[in-house]
Amino acid sequence: MDQPSAESPDQLNDLHQKKIKKDAVGLPAIVSSFRHVIGEAGLARGLKALAHLNQKGGYDCPSCAWPDPDDERSGLAEYCENGAKAVAEETTTKKLTPDFFEKYSVAQLATFTDFELGGQGRIAQPMYLPKGATHYQPVSWDKAFNHIGRSLNGLSSPNEAIFYTSGRTSNEAAFLYQLFAREYGTNNLPDCSNMCHESSGVALSETVGIGKGSVTLEDLHIAELIIIMGQNPGTNAPRMLTALQKAKLNGGKIISVNPLPETGLMAFNNPQQIKGLLGLATPLTDLYLPVKLNGDMALLQAIELLLWLEEEKAPGSVFDTDFIRDQTTGYGEIHGAPQTGIPTRSGP
Repeated sequence: MDQPSAESPDQLNDLHQKKIKKDAVGLPAIVSSFRHVIGEAGLARGLKALAHLNQKGGYDCPSCAWPDPDDERSGLAEYCENGAKAVAEETTTKKLTPDFFEKYSVAQLATFTDFELGGQGRIAQPMYLPKGATHYQPVSWDKAFNHIGRSLNGLSSPNEAIFYTSGRTSNEAAFLYQLFAREYGTNNLPDCSNMCHESSGVALSETVGIGKGSVTLEDLHIAELIIIMGQNPGTNAPRMLTALQKAKLNGGKIISVNPLPETGLMAFNNPQQIKGLLGLATPLTDLYLPVKLNGDMALLQAIELLLWLEEEKAPGSVFDTDFIRDQTTGYGEIHGAPQTGIPTRSGP
């Protein structure tokens, strides 16, 4: 028998072309959210889960890592459509019993897409694949823990073990998991953040000294300019649209860099507001830059050159020379200036 693929197959369904929408969210997102949650968890169970989502004393959304606002947190629905779909999958009443795994072999399960696997339900008991077997088999909790224990105790060093966690793991479960790993004797605790943000973490550490964000959510609300590049908030983190709306209402400007137009960055129908439910959207993007693929660095360098030329015309009017001198290094190498860290009129 052929070895099944380690990755689930890709399957594109119901692809069709239509006009690009000019605004996002609003009433359709509310309908879609409740349809998914109630369909998976039922009315009472689903609404109870949503009521505690991203609330103080509740639990964090497993969909993304967008921070919870403290200045204006909705007690009704502090989540997005993606979050509701994630909760629907987590709270589903569907469960996979040994009968399911007796019916489908590992090779057959490997032909399911991720969406199809997720739609089957939650695994209701430990399952085990013996060596040479073609199907997962049920095993008791005691046997499962004993098998794990023998494997861990058979290592010559705790550092030979890696305890991986998914971003879909709740904070509470992840906390207990890391306690177990550290008690075992290792801090080998990679998670999806390592894979998703390793490159940005290295770059931030080299430039600002810390591999994490150095701003707060409130900083975004009062920013004069926000450049969105390499991300589609309407798809990846829809709760960001509320922050962008606040920035716009405070007079901020938004530049969106994307080869394709992103509906969520055109206009936002805030479902927490009456006007959003009525379809009176808040325009978001002030300047849309549809760069070609891999054109991001060229664009940034072009912007930097234009800013330099404006600084040359009126020294001190564009760049914060005190900050450059006191808080940065390498400025001279970039612009051909002497190693003083202060702009000069020597040209780019």
